[in-house]
Amino acid sequence: MKFKFLLSSFLLAAAGVTAVNAQEGPKWTDNMYVNFGVGGMTVINDGINSPTLNAHIQFGKFITPTWGVRAELGGLWQSLETQETGYYNYCKKFGELNLDATLNLNGLFGNKNMNRAVNVYIFGGPMLNLSSAVSRIGKLDWSDPVEKDGNYEISSVYSNHFETKGSKVRVGASVGAGLGFRLSDNWLLNVEGRYGVTPSIFGNGSDCSKAESTLRGTVGITYVFGGLKNRKCGAPVFTAEPKTVEKVVEKVVTREVPKEVVKEIPAYSPIAIVFKINKWQINDESKVNIKLMADAMKKNPNAKFKITGYADKGTGSASRNKYLSEKRAEAVYDALVKEGVNPSQLEKVAMGGVDPLFFNKAYLSRVVVLESK
Repeated sequence: MKFKFLLSSFLLAAAGVTAVNAQEGPKWTDNMYVNFGVGGMTVINDGINSPTLNAHIQFGKFITPTWGVRAELGGLWQSLETQETGYYNYCKKFGELNLDATLNLNGLFGNKNMNRAVNVYIFGGPMLNLSSAVSRIGKLDWSDPVEKDGNYEISSVYSNHFETKGSKVRVGASVGAGLGFRLSDNWLLNVEGRYGVTPSIFGNGSDCSKAESTLRGTVGITYVFGGLKNRKCGAPVFTAEPKTVEKVVEKVVTREVPKEVVKEIPAYSPIAIVFKINKWQINDESKVNIKLMADAMKKNPNAKFKITGYADKGTGSASRNKYLSEKRAEAVYDALVKEGVNPSQLEKVAMGGVDPLFFNKAYLSRVVVLESK
């Protein structure tokens, strides 16, 4: 007589907890930012005119590592030296709006790493400014009669007079270039120059009333909401689906059915511990996963595990990245030993700086991967 016994066992990951879903799709709010800048500007008309203070606030979004859009509100003052018309004005108030498309040259020529240390970019788009309207009014002044050889002569002098009244909106365009220096996942330091052409805010008082050039230079600070890629460096855990192992045991029984003991061999799915930039300290969320993994390791003392440390290749020097990957692997090693894992079960490896490991996101390369050998 034959009996078939179907024995099914589910081999779960050692850290059998709900993992953070590391494959969230992109959100429209990703990589939105605000920038505050201050600097100087000058009107380029018959040479360079007296420089004045200029400031701006920008709201924008990095759509891809190459392209972006932004709106800029700026202004303060412009000055114009004496013109052929006889007009001059110092520190005239104005405001402006720039709508820019931005093109990152690093991304254009192949470096798609959003976390690169230095960005070189250009931008351009329509420009709109608002200030008071200036009108030129010609005036003919007559002299008093002067007697000469029995006759009276009267002379006239034509002069320009200017009237400021109401407000006027003028539309033009601007282009510029900038450098962005990455300070952290959230903060960038920007240096920009912008060249613009619009009808003059000085109206008919300017010798270039229809198309007047301006030049600006600013230094600003950018805050990226949620950090680049709009994901804070937390502790996502990457787990494989639980595996189901089925084993059919067939026995020929004559008098009694012997008990068949099937030994379950645990299967350990890799987990990832993600670190903040330039750090190797383990946060509380990751400590939970490490403790769960340690408890599973201690139940199977014959299992061996590999601890592999990584760093983000796009940030820092090669030597610094090698050091960071070593310290991160060591931190996880020490945490497991502290939880009671036998050191003979563990092997540490430091890979240094690498290209993005998961989902083409550079910050997920600041990681330690723990897996069974």
